[in-house]
Amino acid sequence: MSPENEVVRVGIIEERILFIRGEKVIIDSDLAELYGVPTKRLNEQVKRNKERFPHDFMFQLTPEEKALLVASCGHLEGLKFSKSLPYVFTEHGSIMAASVLNSAKAVEVSVFIVRAFVKLRRVIGEHKELSSRIYKMEIRLADHDEQILSMVNLMKQLMKPGHAKRKPRIGFIPEESG
Repeated sequence: MSPENEVVRVGIIEERILFIRGEKVIIDSDLAELYGVPTKRLNEQVKRNKERFPHDFMFQLTPEEKALLVASCGHLEGLKFSKSLPYVFTEHGSIMAASVLNSAKAVEVSVFIVRAFVKLRRVIGEHKELSSRIYKMEIRLADHDEQILSMVNLMKQLMKPGHAKRKPRIGFIPEESG
């Protein structure tokens, strides 16, 4: 295989690697596509070999994570209508998936997947300071989101009718003559 094809393959795989729960992962449908099998078959093989996939090799997304993924990744829009929650595979999980699928294509592609994960690890290692700053910004922004939401809720309460009741006047009130 020529080096140009290798770069294209690793590049395609890199686009499919996501950061979820602080882990670099590939969603089951993308991994199945890369291995040339239907997602259903990949998940069947994983379920048959459950002991080979501990929680640090793969995990199932929550409904909130699935919704966020569908909203942020255009190629995963079809997941919106899926009733089941997708699985995601870490680097080790994707290699293990290739071994349980036991096909020539899965073995070949697993090499490229490992290279893509290694390349990402190297890039992240080279930019550790940048990564740290981004993480701190995310924490700060998350805190700001909570503060903004509480301000909006407070403003809504203040805007409710009846909230601004007329307070009784204090002081001398002359009697009305009549």
